[in-house]
Amino acid sequence: MRSSTLFRRINRHPAMPSRLAHSPQKPVREVCVPPVDSIVEFGAYVQGKKVSATSIVEALDLVREHNKTSDGTNAFLWVGLHEPEAPEVEWLSEVFGLHPLAVEDAVKAHQRPKVERYGESLFMVLKTIAYLDHDELTATSEIIATGEIMVFLGADFVVTVRHGRHCPLTLVRERLEDKPKLMNRGPAGVLHAISDHVVDQYLQVADLMQLELEEVEATVFADVSSRDINRIYQLKREMLEMKRAITPLRAPLSALPQRRVVPSEMREYFRDVGDHLSRVCEQVESSNELCSSILQAALARSNALANEDMRKISSWVAILAVPTMIAGIYGMNFDFMPETKQVWGYPAVLAVMVTACVLLHRGFRRNGWL
Repeated sequence: MRSSTLFRRINRHPAMPSRLAHSPQKPVREVCVPPVDSIVEFGAYVQGKKVSATSIVEALDLVREHNKTSDGTNAFLWVGLHEPEAPEVEWLSEVFGLHPLAVEDAVKAHQRPKVERYGESLFMVLKTIAYLDHDELTATSEIIATGEIMVFLGADFVVTVRHGRHCPLTLVRERLEDKPKLMNRGPAGVLHAISDHVVDQYLQVADLMQLELEEVEATVFADVSSRDINRIYQLKREMLEMKRAITPLRAPLSALPQRRVVPSEMREYFRDVGDHLSRVCEQVESSNELCSSILQAALARSNALANEDMRKISSWVAILAVPTMIAGIYGMNFDFMPETKQVWGYPAVLAVMVTACVLLHRGFRRNGWL
């Protein structure tokens, strides 16, 4: 991957070497951090507690120095970014030794959920979803918003790259910082907390979509209009969007406990997240099938209402056709026509018209057409 102009200028800075040390056994030298607006927060954690550091590189040096001299304490660095530019991610790839293919995916986004292993590090993509509140649905309304969270996982670092305005990780970080025991699980513990947070968000959105479907289902056999069918179709489209975001995560998440970079004591936690994800996938699948059934029922109901209207129209046309035909015949003004010279001819013709119309109306009402 070619670096941008900003990244090349950063590399030419005299305080930044062209190649930083990546090995945990070698401290990373201090460099001038480029202006990064996308960094939400970074922190070094030793024994589950946050230690102060003025820069990412200094924090990484502290973590690696502590891991060299400690008795196995899990110290690590967590860096969080939101919609970064290419130079920023490339700079972090130099600091942490991230794989270029993973860096490219993190910059471009719009990736499928997956888990990739690059050497001793792990790269995971999680799709995020959010339910958008709306007062009234329109043709362009969105009910489900999607985003992504990319996680770079190493022995002593976690780098999270988030795309989209929803599903922030601030609450996850605060919850882990409030419980040093959880934070002391290390990078794998952070990955578990993030994946568990994302799956819980799936469940909340799935429940809200279920309420939407139940509301539509309750009115589907009422007076269905084209607007109601548009709403059902829109829900169907959003359910497919959810399915595309959630379902592909099942395979990589179920395979995650078998990854060597995941400690054995953390594997049961990832299996628990996988069970939750399976439940969400089943709920989304059933909701999607229900939405399809509601759409078919609404279309059938709409066609039935249209046929009923056509029967009513046809019945009234047939009723009015009799007097129209009689009036048309006597309007031809021939000299030799029955009863044209009789005094009772006009009332008799009117009586025939009324009688025929009444009989037709009663017949159509008996057959349910009117």
